[in-house]
Order: sequence, then C-alpha cells, then structure tokens
Amino acid sequence: MSECIRCRKESILISSPLNVCADCIRSHFPEVKARIEKLHAESRGKFGLPSEAPRADKGLQCNTCVNRCRVPPGERGYCGVRLNKGNNFSGGTADEANLLWYYDSLPTNCVADWVCPGGTGCGYPRFSHSRGPEYGYQNLAVFFNACSFDCLFCQNWHYREDSLRKGGSGPQEIVDNVDERTSCICYFGGDPAPQILYSLEASRLAMEKRAGRLLRICWETNGSMNPAYLEEMAGIALKSGGCIKFDLKAWHEELHLALCGVTNRQTLSNFELLAKRVSERPEPPLLVASTLLVPGYVDEIEVRKIAEFIASLNPEIPYSLLGFYPHFYMRDLPRTSRRHADNCLKAAREAGLKRVRIGNLHLLGNEY
Repeated sequence: MSECIRCRKESILISSPLNVCADCIRSHFPEVKARIEKLHAESRGKFGLPSEAPRADKGLQCNTCVNRCRVPPGERGYCGVRLNKGNNFSGGTADEANLLWYYDSLPTNCVADWVCPGGTGCGYPRFSHSRGPEYGYQNLAVFFNACSFDCLFCQNWHYREDSLRKGGSGPQEIVDNVDERTSCICYFGGDPAPQILYSLEASRLAMEKRAGRLLRICWETNGSMNPAYLEEMAGIALKSGGCIKFDLKAWHEELHLALCGVTNRQTLSNFELLAKRVSERPEPPLLVASTLLVPGYVDEIEVRKIAEFIASLNPEIPYSLLGFYPHFYMRDLPRTSRRHADNCLKAAREAGLKRVRIGNLHLLGNEY
C-alpha cells in the first residue's frame, strides 16, 4: 500500500518508488514531473547510463531514434551504445552490435504467434513451411542489450548491466547461424531501435544467403526509430513474410513519460506510417500491436484510447493485451488481474478492433 504524493490517495496500485497515481500523472503532470524525472535519473544512474538524452552544443548528432542525442566527445547517447569516439560513432553501427542470440523452437511465445506463419501456418506455402504451426523449425532470436526508453516496469531490465560494454558482434555472426531449420529471425531486446542499422544489414545478408528459400524477418519494438529506417524495415518484413510488432505502452504522453522516461509521439507517428502499408500484404499481417497491462497505470482509459487509434487506421490490425508480472522498479505492484484484463479486452473491442486477445492468461493474478 503506497500513497500518492499529490492527492494522498493510498492504494496497492500505486508503485512505491514512483509514489504518484495514474490520475495525477494524467491530470496534474507539472506538479509531479520533478518526482518522475528524479526516479528515472536514479534508475539509469545505477547502470551508468545518461540520466537524459544529451544535448551538447558541440556534440555529435545521432538521428537513429526519437531521442536525437547530441553526444559530447568521449560520452554516450541515452541508449548507452552510441559512443562519440574521435567525433565518430562507435557502437550502434551496421558493423557491430551489443547483443546475444539463441534458437527458440517454433511455435514460440512471440507476441504475434497467434497471427504469424510460425504459430499458425498462415501464408503457406509462400511464407510458412506448413499449413499449421511450424513444428520442427526454429526462430533465431536476437536480443539487443540497449533501449531508447527507460521503462520502470521493464521485464528484461538485466540488459542494462551489459549495455555499456563494447559491441562485438558483426552482422555475419547472425547470418552464419541461419541454418536449414531456421525459418525466422526476430530482433527484440531492450529494443532494436538504437542498433537498427545492424539489424537491417544482418537481414539483407541473411536474405541473400537464403535467396529463394523461406526466411521471415521480424522486429519487436517500442517503435521509436527514425521513420526512414522504419520504411526499410517494412520493405524487408513485407518481402520475407515477417511482421513488425509495436509495443504501445500508454496513450497519454504524460503517463508514457512517467512510465518510460521518453515521449510516445514518434511511436504513434511511426505506427500510423506503418499502418498505411498493411494493405500491401493483408496476410500474414505486417503490423501487430501489444500493450502490457500494468496494474494501476495502464488501465481501461489507456487501452480504449490506444484501441480507438488503431481502429481509426485499420480495425483488422491485431492487438494483444499482455499480463504484467512485477519487475524492476514496479516489482511492488500485483500481477494483472483477470478482471483488469477482461475489462481492457472489452474496451478494445468496443473501440472497433476486430482482432484482439489476452496474450498470456497464465500470468494473470487474483482480484485487487
């Protein structure tokens, strides 16, 4: 049970490190902004990451993502991997990345497994090896140790421990590990955005290696990359049968800043940009959306607004609602309740979306 520093409301749905309720964040953001910024600076400082996106007058300009850092000599961008070394960027380039990779048997617990070829066989025979789930095949999962956001509820927060180490993986490492059982590559993290150039180069090389054979290329992302790179991603995904999965974390910018430390304006703009290309390949879907239902913060209000936004672009875009498990700075919150999830599912359907589901029922907890 924690208390909001502004309205003094007490609730188990107020995270104690934040100490601000969702209503006060949405309606009285200037009054709680200092508290929010202090917490994000603390959460980043523990890992040696910049407390905010650098804006040095004589810094090196990075245009990779929404943060548009101007990085001073010898220092790093907000993501931690873009280092200004001798007035050139080291890290986050097409030639090297800070990552780890592994094989994941198909069908896997991908956000899009309920609508993608690997999980359903849709797109067979052009984009899938079988009419149903691709048993016997595997996904090459590429996890990037960096992110353009600072989510207080991050469920893969351990990547921060490695984000400042030198990236040592060249794109050929990914290509060399695409074997005959590999039917898709998925980039996630952290987030692909800070190292998007690497993913694009590795994808091109892998598709050349598998020319004439099936290899889907997918991204799971917060959608904050430079729009020019998003267009390149879309071209690769469309051609290969892959999808781009956008994690829409909140609708109101104030709440997004509180939870993630960064604006969601570019994410929403990029989602709209990509939605315009959905008709180029209706099945399997190019664009898939998801939202993590953080108790007390990502509520029906947020989900309804997100769903209305998606439906206004294309009501057929798949949308997955995900159960929250306590992690990182929000580990004092309960798991998403079944009632919370069901109410958000109802709100999304009422908003006009035709393909919505609760993605991980096994994580849902007791009522609160």
